[in-house]
Parts: sequence; C-alpha cells; structure tokens
Amino acid sequence: MKKYIVLSAAVLSLAATVTSCKNDEPSLYYPTALVTVKPATDSFVLQLNDSVVLTPTNMKQSPFGDKEVRALVNYTTASLADNTVSINWIDSIRTKNVEPSVGDDDAKVYGKDPIEIMRDWVTVAEDGYLTLRIRTLWGTPGKTHYLHLLSGTNPDNPFELTLRHDAQGDTVGVAGDALIAFNVREVLQQSASDKQKLTIRWQSFSGPKSYEFEFANAQPKPQNAPIQREAFPYSASVK
Repeated sequence: MKKYIVLSAAVLSLAATVTSCKNDEPSLYYPTALVTVKPATDSFVLQLNDSVVLTPTNMKQSPFGDKEVRALVNYTTASLADNTVSINWIDSIRTKNVEPSVGDDDAKVYGKDPIEIMRDWVTVAEDGYLTLRIRTLWGTPGKTHYLHLLSGTNPDNPFELTLRHDAQGDTVGVAGDALIAFNVREVLQQSASDKQKLTIRWQSFSGPKSYEFEFANAQPKPQNAPIQREAFPYSASVK
C-alpha cells in the first residue's frame, strides 16, 4: 500500500510541475476518466472502457511499474484519429483480486463491519474490473480499513460475490468516501455469455443489501459530472 501511495504522490508532483503554467484552468482539478493502466515492455496504454484504448504521448512507461491497476486520470486529447492523449496527472486506485470464501469463518477472517456502496459514475463494471466508491465511518487518522470481495459465498451461483469490510476497530467517526477496484476476470471467465451479471452482496448500515452489475461491451462514456479527487479522502486508507 505504501508503495502505491508513494508512486501516486510522485505522479501527482510531476503532474503539478508539468501543468504549472495552467493552474488557472479548473478542468485540471477533475478526472477526465476512470481507466485501466495496462503496462507493456517499454510503453503502456489506458483502457478507457471495453472498446476504447488511449495511448499516452508524453509518458513512455507506466508510473505504477508492471502492475495493471485502475486509476483516475486527467488528460488532454492529442488526436481523435488514433486516440492519443497527453496525461496531465494520473492517480492509482487500490486494485485487488477476488478472494475465496472460507465458509462460516468469513466474518472472522474478512470482517463484518458495515459499509455503503455509492451510486456514482466511478462505481462501474467494465474491462473485467468492478470499481466501487464506498462510504463508511473513519475515526482514527491513518487507520487502514480492509476490503475483500469474496467468491464462493453461494455454491449455487458462482456469479454472486460478497463484499466484506474489516474496519480494524475503527467504527466510530465521520462518514467519508474511498475508491477501490477488484479484478473479477476469473469469475467472468466461468460464463459462456458475452454479457454477464454479477450480484454483489454486502452489509450496509441499514442491513443486508445487494446490487447487480452487468459486464458487457460498452460504448464510450458520456461526459461525466465534475468530481474532485478530494471527494475520496480515505482512498489511501483502504487495503
């Protein structure tokens, strides 16, 4: 986690330097898109959605090394013809794999603290990832909360997953938001359909909840409402 925070800080510092002459442009404060950063040998691309790939022109290598991660990015379009962009800043999101259920011990191993999944443009199912804007209570500065997306919680339905939250005792405080992403490709590979729905279950502050996310070939995203990175102040505190 510390590695990702340091990398993100370094990228943001670079972005501030690169764009210092344009600090009066409000658009630079907002993400242009939510993407998957896909590194290659000596380059990398940004997967915008299931069908559109963006190629950076001002950065040769991914700032996150050889890790494939989800990220918020602010870019300027260089060419619509070949989907090239110039990155102003990029900030990684904690990206995890699905974990196996341990049956009756799930609550003990993975936690049972309440959490909310917020409806927002950054809560999205695309490119084999489930990205979530979550909300919970935060009381101790710097306290890490652990989030786990579990498979095998319903033996009759492999496409039903459970989100678990372990607040590590940090259960009293103020409500705040964070971003987290889960790689669900292995789960989706069990489906013979090109459109697969995943049911996510979790324990909210008002009781058990569930929501159905559909993964399919997507069209380019419409213009999203501006949202500042500061809207997710606790993203560095989830793991």
